[in-house]
Amino acid sequence: MIFFSLLLLSLSFQDVFTFTAFSRKGVLPTLRSQVDDHTTTTKTTTKINENEGGRYDKLLKELNLDLPALARLPKKHTITPFDVFCNRELKLEGIQAIGFDMDYTLAQYNETTFAELAFDGAKRKLVESLGYPEEVLDFTYDPAHWVRGLIIDTQRGNFLKIDRHKYVRVARHGFEVISSTTRKHLYSRQFNKVMSFTEKQFVNMDTLFQFVDAHLFASLIELKDKGDYEELDYKTYEEIYRQVRECVDLCHRDGVIKDQVHLNPEPYVIFDKGMVPMLRRFRQEGIKLFLLTNSLWEYTSTVMNYLYHGERVPDERQKDNEWMELFDLVITGACKPAYMVDSHLNLFRVDPSTGTLRNTDGVYEIEALGPNGATKFLQKGKTFQGGNWLHLQAMLEIEAGEEILYVGDHLYSDVLRSKRTLGWRSVFIMPELEDEMKTFAANAPLARQIIELRKLREELGVLGEVLRRQADNPQKEQELNHLNDQDDLLKEKLIEMTSRWHAAFHPIWGAMFHAGYQDSRFAFYVQNYACVYTSRASNLGLWSKQRSFRTSMEMLSHDRLLFATDHTDFAEVDPWTHIAE
Repeated sequence: MIFFSLLLLSLSFQDVFTFTAFSRKGVLPTLRSQVDDHTTTTKTTTKINENEGGRYDKLLKELNLDLPALARLPKKHTITPFDVFCNRELKLEGIQAIGFDMDYTLAQYNETTFAELAFDGAKRKLVESLGYPEEVLDFTYDPAHWVRGLIIDTQRGNFLKIDRHKYVRVARHGFEVISSTTRKHLYSRQFNKVMSFTEKQFVNMDTLFQFVDAHLFASLIELKDKGDYEELDYKTYEEIYRQVRECVDLCHRDGVIKDQVHLNPEPYVIFDKGMVPMLRRFRQEGIKLFLLTNSLWEYTSTVMNYLYHGERVPDERQKDNEWMELFDLVITGACKPAYMVDSHLNLFRVDPSTGTLRNTDGVYEIEALGPNGATKFLQKGKTFQGGNWLHLQAMLEIEAGEEILYVGDHLYSDVLRSKRTLGWRSVFIMPELEDEMKTFAANAPLARQIIELRKLREELGVLGEVLRRQADNPQKEQELNHLNDQDDLLKEKLIEMTSRWHAAFHPIWGAMFHAGYQDSRFAFYVQNYACVYTSRASNLGLWSKQRSFRTSMEMLSHDRLLFATDHTDFAEVDPWTHIAE
């Protein structure tokens, strides 16, 4: 099992994992600390006491190494919610260009107020354009019902949380709990068939935008199931979800969201004062920067102007788009993930002052310009709409995908697809990571108890097998019965403790990265496709181009057991020798 570097403890709650974090304390002169409202940060001076070192003294002595710099290490390795965590080794020196998504990456949103624009707009469209009952207008949006990483079964109207092995651990029909028996009947493995959850009926909630879809869909399911509405009786769950998706998507395109944000971005967009310094630092170090977003030009201009100036500026000044000095290339309306896979998508120039589009011949035009064709092509303007990855790499004059680092919040469109298809390196942005880490740290003692009890149950299981081989001995049989009773007691206690652990993260869905005692499917994909991950894009700005991110040693189950020498001993004993005797 691969190490998941977020956790100090095993994601399977069986063995202790290594927490791979890259703390800034002792490396950089300042430490970014979080405050309660998640929107501001303060800088505190890190005091380094030269006498605080010594964590590695024993190791260095054993290896006969003398490293004087270690005296400057703090007494403890400090981990913050703003660290960058590594799944795959990444050397920034090898990166020639860094790209950024905008929504929920460079631009973080006030989740409730921003999502309510789409929620309220979509429910009006459902009623006014598609004939849904008037009661739909009374729906209220509540993002607290949802977490990222769920799967929507649009055919049955169910919401699922599954583990890395595709086992459904928690399920709800709309807002109603699905019983364990029903859940297993619907989603258990059948003869000669394993449900992959990639079938057309399943939709992955990979981005925070999809909370709106989920809450509106669940509300309509409840209305259809419990109400008496002819308009809904003849609609399947699948049809309802499709119409919800169409209405929410239309709100992103027809001005319902864009116009309100343009009038006053402050209630909706979170200003991150670290964003501009981060981008400028990378440019100063010679790294090319590009913006690659699915948002269209007008909305991109509004949001980026606010993030650049820290306030809404007059429309005339917005047209100057001063923020573009931060980027070598800006691509809007990208249609990801198609951008990553379809080499036939056309590239259009955007006139930043008017938003009008002009055709280009893309790669052919660049080649036709001869030597320094990309430079000449971008001198005509560096703002575009659409196109595909071939255009982007040609304009950046980069051939190898591994020289591009892309930063995004959408697990499929931004991370998985760019990694699988193009070989780009990836940074996954998870705003929820800050709260998940806080909750994990606060409940670490409970997690340690769960881990120890799981180990104890495993050892009792081994002991039980020894006693079963001696079952003809009445005394051993009695011991075995007592052992089984004690195992039942441990099982009940573990169920109660694990329920408390998950409820600490979310009362319905539990910890985002766990499903039962296993990694959640969401955690599995983060581990396997995100080179590094962090809570905010601006966290990258606290690292220089010389920074290398490294993972800890990965271990399978047998290695972890051998590594835990406080619990285990290794003995080269053939058990069949004793059994045969």
